[in-house]
Amino acid sequence: MKDQISSFLNHLSIEKGFSENTISAYRNDLHQLQAFVQEQGVDPEWTDVDRPFLINYILNLKERNYAPATVARKVAATKSFFSFLLSEGGIEKDPTENLSSPRVGKSLPRPISTSEIQRLLDEPAKLSTPEAKRDGAMFELLYASGMRVSELTSLTIDEINLDAGYVRCFGKGSKERIIPIHQKAIEAVREYILEARPILLRNDEERALFLNRRGGKLTRQGFWNIIKGYASKAQLGTEVTPHTIRHSFATHMLRGGADLRSVQELLGHANISTTQVYTHLTSEHVRQTYERSHPRAKE
Repeated sequence: MKDQISSFLNHLSIEKGFSENTISAYRNDLHQLQAFVQEQGVDPEWTDVDRPFLINYILNLKERNYAPATVARKVAATKSFFSFLLSEGGIEKDPTENLSSPRVGKSLPRPISTSEIQRLLDEPAKLSTPEAKRDGAMFELLYASGMRVSELTSLTIDEINLDAGYVRCFGKGSKERIIPIHQKAIEAVREYILEARPILLRNDEERALFLNRRGGKLTRQGFWNIIKGYASKAQLGTEVTPHTIRHSFATHMLRGGADLRSVQELLGHANISTTQVYTHLTSEHVRQTYERSHPRAKE
């Protein structure tokens, strides 16, 4: 059973070009399904899994209080896996056919205000350690570019051109895009590269732009913990994640007059409908601003 999961994950990586993060999530989901199958019988095979069994699996996930979005992802991974098995001749009938996933409402991203962003950006400057200079550079670059956190932590030292003022990153499906960055971000990254990165570096062959304390590439989880710590120090009063900065970048760009197509290209969205969600945020912002200045408008 495990070998078939491995073949499926290789298929996603090599033929479909899925990101490491997606493949990791699918691996965890399918190993969980495998464990559930093995708990039900002796030496089971994927051919033993039928539709009623999968319904019980989904009910078990709900009983364990997984969020609807998480259950939906696990069901999607299961359906994709069995479709692969069918195409490879590993099963004769797809048990996930017509299997429905939990309905998940699409929630709007929650940006923070420009003043809150500034408080977050100012926080690393209160320290003079190499790590603080790195963190300040990462925050400035993330807010200047709207990159995903995985794109930020995957950057190499060769993929940022400070003289020309742009960063080259690879998004979902390894699609390359060039993002211009403003002077403040350029200065922060330059200071980090000249003053802090050499102190953190342990191996001259390491090409990752942002390094951890051990001199290796900073991970997504490492960055998440860093931003969580600074958000707490800045007393923002709301949960701030790396995606919060990306959402705020897009929302602030649109409020500043940028057109939707330009923001789509900067964010690396394949479909402009994904970017259009931010127009609802800007419209809501305009409405709330108007109501604050015209109290009778709500009557």
